[in-house]
Formats: sequence, C-alpha cells, structure tokens
Amino acid sequence: MTQTTPSPRTVTVVDVEATLPDRAAAPPTHLTPKPSRSPRKLDPFEDFAYDPDAINAHYQGRWPQVIGRLFTIVWPFVTFLTGVWWHRRGTVSEATQQRQAKRLRELLTDLGPAYIKIGQALSTRPDLVPPIYLDELTRLQDQLPPFPNAVAFRYIEEELGAPPAEVYAELSPNPVAAASLGQVYKGRLKTGETVAVKVQRPGLAQRIALDLYILRRLAQWATNNVSRIRSDLVAIMDEFGARIFEEMDYTHEGENAIRFAELYGHLKDIYVPRIYGDYTARRVLTMEWIDGTKLTQLDELQRQSIDATYLIDVGVQCSLRQLLEHGFFHADPHPGNLLATPDGKLAYLDFGMMSEVKPYQRYGLIEAVVHMVNRDFEGLAGDYVKLEFLTPETDLTPIIPALTEVFSNALGASVAELNFKSITDEFSALMYEYPFRVPAYYALIIRSLVTLEGIAINVDPEFKVLSKAYPYVAKRLLTDSSPQLRGSLQDLLFKDGEFRWNRLENLLRNAGSSDDYDMERMVDQTVEFLFSERGEFIRDRIADEVAKELDNLGQNMVQTVQQSVQRRLGWGSADDMATASTGPVAAQDDDSNLNRILRIVDMLRQSNGFDASLLARQLPQVLVKPETRDMGQRIVGNLTQRAAARFIRDVLLAGSSSQPEIAPAAYSRSL
Repeated sequence: MTQTTPSPRTVTVVDVEATLPDRAAAPPTHLTPKPSRSPRKLDPFEDFAYDPDAINAHYQGRWPQVIGRLFTIVWPFVTFLTGVWWHRRGTVSEATQQRQAKRLRELLTDLGPAYIKIGQALSTRPDLVPPIYLDELTRLQDQLPPFPNAVAFRYIEEELGAPPAEVYAELSPNPVAAASLGQVYKGRLKTGETVAVKVQRPGLAQRIALDLYILRRLAQWATNNVSRIRSDLVAIMDEFGARIFEEMDYTHEGENAIRFAELYGHLKDIYVPRIYGDYTARRVLTMEWIDGTKLTQLDELQRQSIDATYLIDVGVQCSLRQLLEHGFFHADPHPGNLLATPDGKLAYLDFGMMSEVKPYQRYGLIEAVVHMVNRDFEGLAGDYVKLEFLTPETDLTPIIPALTEVFSNALGASVAELNFKSITDEFSALMYEYPFRVPAYYALIIRSLVTLEGIAINVDPEFKVLSKAYPYVAKRLLTDSSPQLRGSLQDLLFKDGEFRWNRLENLLRNAGSSDDYDMERMVDQTVEFLFSERGEFIRDRIADEVAKELDNLGQNMVQTVQQSVQRRLGWGSADDMATASTGPVAAQDDDSNLNRILRIVDMLRQSNGFDASLLARQLPQVLVKPETRDMGQRIVGNLTQRAAARFIRDVLLAGSSSQPEIAPAAYSRSL
C-alpha cells in the first residue's frame, strides 16, 4: 500500500460530523473479522481462502467464460508484440518507444491484478527493462485508475458498520493512491491520529480466480508435455494463488503487519506503521499514515539529505533476518511499499503478500551461501538436496563438476563481486541439463530477492545484494547454536583431517563487519560447542596443533642456544657462523599455525564489541573443565612422543660422534 503522492502535504481531507463515540485505537495482537452487513454475495469466491479444487469445479463447465478470458489475455499480447516487432525493423524513435511503453502499462492494467504484479516486478529491474518502459511500469505501483468513491464508501459502511462520515473525523474526498488490489484515502480518526484507509477493489476474487484457473491449467499442460520442465509449476501457481487470496483479506494483512512489527520493528532504522484494529475488516484496512519518499526518487531523497544507498543496505539486512532468522518475510517489496521517512528511516507498507520459510530451509539457505562463497561445490550439491531442488536419490557425481564450472564463472574473483542476477541466470541454464526442480516455496523468495536487488541497482548500479548479505551469513554460522549449522561449520573448517585456517579467517573477517555481531554470544557459543561431545574432534585437533607449535618453539629455542654456544666457542665452519648470525633457521614463517592464530586474535580484537574482560571471565571456567585437563594430557603425551622419536632417531640410530654434533633444526618439521 503506497501512501505517497507528488506532494503528500497538499492532500485535502474533509471534516465530517462525528456521531459515534470515540473508539480505542490501540493495535491489538489479533484482529477479529467484522461481519459484513451486505446481504448479497456478487462474487462467489469473496469469502473463500484459495481452494484450487473449488475453483476448478466452478469453471469446469464454463468454457465460454474461460475461452473469452483467455482470448482477452492472449490477443492484446499478440498485437502488442507484433507492433513491437514491426517497428524494430527500422530505427525506433523515442516517441514510438514511449507509446509502446504506455500501451504495455495499459495492457497490464486492463488484464487485472495478477498481471499488474508482473509489471510491478519488472518496474524494479533497470538492468532488464529499457528506461522508457521502466518509467511507465513504475506507475503500476500506485498510480492505477481508481474505482468510484461510491463503491469504496459503500464497502466502508458494510465492513465497519457505519458510513465513513460516522467512522472517521476526516477523509479525503478522492483516493490519494490506487494500486492493484485497492485504493487509499487519507483520513483522521476521532482520536486525532492521521491514517491511511485502504479499500479493496470490487470483484477482485472472481477475476483473480479465473486467471489462476487458466494459468494453473497451462502449468499442468506444460508440466505434462514439455520434457525440459521439471519444476512443479502447479505447486508454484498454488503458492502464488494462496498468497494473493490472503492479500485480499485485509484482516489477515493487519495481523501480518502486527507480527512484522513484533519481529522486525526493533531493528535499527526500520519503521512499521501502526494498525488500527477497530477500523479494519476484510475489505477495509486502517493504518498509520506515513509521509515518505520512494527509494527510486533519488533527486527528492538527495534534496532531503537522505542516503538512499544506506537505506537499501538497511532493507537488505532486514530481508536477511526475514528469510534466514525468523522465516516470516515480505514477498512484495516493490518501491511503492518501501518508503524513506523524513527522519531517514525505512518504512515498510502493504503486508498482504507475506510468506514463510521453514527452519530447515533457512539453515539450508545459509549453508548454500557459505558453500557458494567458499567454492565448496560438493557441499553446495548436498545443500540442493536439503533444499529440495534435487531428490535424495539423485547421483551428485556429474552435478558437482557442473556446479564448479557454472558458479566459478558467476562468482568472479571475490565475494565483493557477487551478483544475485548473474548467479540465478547461471543456475537457470544448469537446470535444463540436470534434474533440478524449483520447489514452490522458493518462487516467492526469488521474487522478493530479485525485486529488492532491482531497487538496489536503481539506487546504486554497483550494489551487490549477496556481497552485502555475506557478513550476516558468516555471523550466523559462527554464532548460531543449531546442530545443523554447528555441523556445517565443522565441515567447512575441517577437510581430510586438516584445519582450514583461511576459511576461519574469512568467516571472522566478514562476521566482524556485521552491525549486530555479538562478540559475547560468539565466545559463549564457541566455548559451549568446543567443550560439548560434538566438539571432541576439534579439541583433539587443537591439542595436536598446540603440541606441534610448542615442539617447534622448543626446537627453535634449543637451536638458538646451540648456535650461541657455537659462536662463543668458535665451533663450526664459516657458513655455519654466517647462518648463526642471521638467527634460527626454523623461525616461524607467515603461514605457520602460530602466526595464523595470532592473526585471528588480532582480528577478534578489531571486531565490533570486543572486550578483553570477556575472555578473562571465560578463562577460569575453561580451565576447571575436565575436557581442558584431557587436552593438557594429550598435549603432554604428544610432546613426549615427539621427544622420544627424536631421541631414538638422533641418538640410538645415528650413533655417537667424537665431536659434539648439532642436529639440524629442520628435522622437527617432519614430525
């Protein structure tokens, strides 16, 4: 729901006589549907949730109506595309392109809400749509033709139980915005709050049901007859149908807004408008009025000294929490639903089309991003099975090298170059060669992310949604206590018995740049996991690495002493003396484990929220744990074994010599 106009402060509202007592305006946690006073149901689907079987039964014998609607859909597109093709034979003038763009907008408007939403999605993609078309399609967000006020005011009376003049203290005489499912009036409650009143378009459900019936039948035909289509198109259509039917119930939208505010309203610079439950019903929604500017109106934002790129980043971070943390996400984030407020916050509007991501899907998406960034394509192939893109019995052997080839090209040189569109394009090509399918739940996620990236590209052509997302993903992988992500972290950091320090450094470097990186939580969960049964393997590896480094350090110290004695007593050749003067031969190189640990410690010190007392508080608790004693015993045992091995090799096997022989420091490296 868009609440902006070219000059929002010039909207006229009309005082009306107040004949009803004031009603409480506090937002409820649940909205009770109000009974409609209308005695007639002109639309057979207006009170139904989406039911494909009921829709099929209704239209099964109404072939003239179905064929007539199909003709009204196909014929305009055929004539439009023919006209575009005809003009493309020569040079196309700007005026001709303008007419074509206007015709496309009018065509989508005439076809109804389902096609308007397609146009809204295209209006956010400056990388796909020419600028002239983009300007016209942008008008689909909130500048559609309104329906008569008489119908809107009748709906208000039927839904709220009284004429608008008795319900609201003020109401604008005409709608200030009109979108695909409804139109918005600016008003004022008797308690003084300025509000936006959204009223639903008439005859929506029947028209949308017919379009969904046609699209669903086409999806069935394509799935059964086109061998290259492996995705469940019918399930995808059903997912879209369920969401759009929910969007037509404004009571449900009000509950969505309340839930969204509870989950995300506390995030920095996110604003969610208040819902007034006593003034909300199935076809009427009353919410707080928001004065704001679209993120695509860059000149106006600059005039107000609002940083549009920053707000896009705020939106990306909020979307990550929607998709990967709580799973309740806004599936329709077009520019009309994301406004910059005068005080520089990002306001979300229109909570009709929402969807949910289940926990295992959220974890699977996090793992997929991590494996993609780290180019772990074997792990990525497994993620596709978990996310239901591939069936469990699929042979991954030929798929792993294909993923390697495809995504190595798309990922570029670094995570900073990640582009969501390029990755989805590459993946789309891969789907036709291997048995991938797009699960129904993923369709709305793709729509949401593609729309958000389109807005971002409009603001900043170099903006990369996935590269902005990775710090949050890295933080989740390091701090989330779920067994699935703990196991994924272990698989990421260990391979063939070797610890991959570079991956840990990469995770810490990215996680440290996340705004809400909680160092204390990371330390607590790291200690908890390290000393759990699942962390035994890591404890053993740490003990072995510590023993190895202590052994190397001891050997270097011995060598230093030996070289010092040699220098004082004059033993050794000139070459030995020169070597001794330069220091220990076995000095630690930059890639030694000790130096890597020091680099990681330095990284932690530079992270947001680092507090040395945090580690000091944890140290006593760690030292008294029985697992710490076991690690100490393993370290001592490891050092003893190394010393014994050297003694056997250097004394018992090498034999004695008449002159003291200095053992080369390099031998310690072989242990």
